[in-house]
Amino acid sequence: MKEIVSSNYSIFFNNDGYLKLLELIYKLKYSNVFVLVDENTEVKCLNILLSKLNQKFSVIKIKSGEENKNLSTCNYVWSFLNNNNADRKSLLINLGGGVITDMGGFIASTYKRGIDFVNIPTTLLSIIDASIGSKTGVNFNQLKNNIGTFTDPKLVIIDKKYLETLDEKNLKSGYAEIFKHSLISGKLFVKLLSDPKIIYNHEIIYNSINVKNNIVLRDREESNLRKSLNFGHTIGHAYESLKMKKKDKLLHGEAIAAGMIIELYLSHIVLNFPKKTVNECNKHLGLFFKKIKTTDLEIDELFRLMEFDKKNYKNEINFVLLNEVGSFKTDVNVSREKITEAIKYYQNN
Repeated sequence: MKEIVSSNYSIFFNNDGYLKLLELIYKLKYSNVFVLVDENTEVKCLNILLSKLNQKFSVIKIKSGEENKNLSTCNYVWSFLNNNNADRKSLLINLGGGVITDMGGFIASTYKRGIDFVNIPTTLLSIIDASIGSKTGVNFNQLKNNIGTFTDPKLVIIDKKYLETLDEKNLKSGYAEIFKHSLISGKLFVKLLSDPKIIYNHEIIYNSINVKNNIVLRDREESNLRKSLNFGHTIGHAYESLKMKKKDKLLHGEAIAAGMIIELYLSHIVLNFPKKTVNECNKHLGLFFKKIKTTDLEIDELFRLMEFDKKNYKNEINFVLLNEVGSFKTDVNVSREKITEAIKYYQNN
């Protein structure tokens, strides 16, 4: 049985995961089992779960999208749980992408001071990133993941069958985090750069999960090493928040791809990261992601959003920057002038 062992839970693949889930339900004798979905995973993914899980459960459906990852949605789910006899021996299964696993974990970790939950990620992005690492959270006042907890799931099930339900845009969104994991670890970087036709396969998914899990095992609550996983996210989250309520809103990976290019250029001008590699990464990511157009007013708004980033300290905008591929420096304070220069590089190249 293939598994990746994390702190207090394991990550299982395909049918092994469902067998472990059934074993868990039988062993812990849950009073109720709930499955959290959105309107997309209800239609495309719930039947897959039903075919694997011979178990009675109640379905909780919420609206999809980052704009619904908020306390209002949490209130709805908490009320549903209350109205359907949930107690502290209930189990919540989060079936969906990063919004579902982040928010479902937060809902479970706070309901009656904490009930058990299981993550079954259904997007490439959530498979290799959001469902791993025990971070839960919701957005608050336009700020990404501003409220949340560190809480372990009981287990995570990785089933590539769900990837067959995705369109190309969502598959590409997940690739941004895969590329980030290769940049900060150095693993598979050359392979990814040399073969742009491979967005994912089992080796790439397994490697990406391992990279994140190994970092989390050494620094669960982000005191130092885990901050490396925020590469591309200081600016990327600002882009995502900027566009959240607009017609041209971004998928997470689209925003992080932009953030990585900008922060690679910052790495060049601050830490002498090779300019040639910056250009290669810019060209490579350009095969998957369109440039995000921003006006001067929007750039000012980006700075406002970056100033509220939860990674900052004493109102300074802090970055994870790279010395070279596989080597990084955390908590790097960068001037507004250099950030603006990096944004201009991204827009003009």
